Amino acid sequence: MLYLILKAVHIIFMVSYFAGLFYLVRLFVYYKDTDDFANEKQIILREQYVFMLRRLWNIILAPAGIIMLLSGITLIILNPGLLKSPWFHLKLTFLLGLAAYHLWSWKKVLQIRNLSGLSLPIANIKLRQANEIATFILFLVVFTVILKASVLTYWWQLVAGFVILVVLIMMIVKIVNKNKK
Repeated sequence: MLYLILKAVHIIFMVSYFAGLFYLVRLFVYYKDTDDFANEKQIILREQYVFMLRRLWNIILAPAGIIMLLSGITLIILNPGLLKSPWFHLKLTFLLGLAAYHLWSWKKVLQIRNLSGLSLPIANIKLRQANEIATFILFLVVFTVILKASVLTYWWQLVAGFVILVVLIMMIVKIVNKNKK
């Protein structure tokens, strides 16, 4: 029963963590969108976005990430057989990608906080595309966990489907933002 409760906690905080990541990078986009605004409006909005970034990171994202991580480690300790499963190795690989994305996001948070109202030195379209990375990682992790052993049997179909999904989403982002500067 303890294992199932911890698994539920892990899933709940995984959802909270990803929700925080989705919104965090969206705030980066909103911050960047203020580049062409009038000075007074730009200052007010950027101060608000920095405030929102700090609260999101400190109150939602970091605590959810820590609880997600600790509950995940506890699940592994309670079920060490997971470490012998090839699908679990794949999941851990994707989680390393998530850790890299988390660090990239944290660096952007620090960069925005240290800019003192200056422009973020990254193209708007790159931020909009980066906003989709967490979605891709979420897809990979969820499909790996749900399909488990089937992942190894049907890996090439999953990879092909994933590549098609990534290309489609990136093209949609470019098309939707085509006329935006």
